[in-house]
Amino acid sequence: MRTILLAVAALVAVDAIAAEQTFPADGGVIHFNMPSGNVGCQYTPAGGSDVYMPEDGGPELGCDRIEPSYQRFILGKAGKAKRYQNVGDTGCCDGSHTLEYGNSWKKGPFSCTSAKAGLSCARNDGHGFFISRSKTEIH
Repeated sequence: MRTILLAVAALVAVDAIAAEQTFPADGGVIHFNMPSGNVGCQYTPAGGSDVYMPEDGGPELGCDRIEPSYQRFILGKAGKAKRYQNVGDTGCCDGSHTLEYGNSWKKGPFSCTSAKAGLSCARNDGHGFFISRSKTEIH
């Protein structure tokens, strides 16, 4: 019984630490990065921004991983996420807004959770992706 109580107390403590973070929009676009500096994301609202229009009109969540190979993951308003491995406009992870480990971010139909193991992002219908230095997955 004592072991169960300690396990429950540990879960409550983790939940108390975890928080939903928000970041300011710049021209409607929101940027955030993982604490590792290896993954960075950009949220573009429906209708796009002054400099970018998502292929399907948006909203869109795009995340880039720098190493061990540069990859970009795009999750649009419908369908599965897409992975791009030959990205011509590499530019990731300026470090200005950090989604701390254990915290989450939500905007529109998208949500992301940051963990030391990696970044999990999904749309409210369950489609999404996982990115870490050691592996990537589309689900």
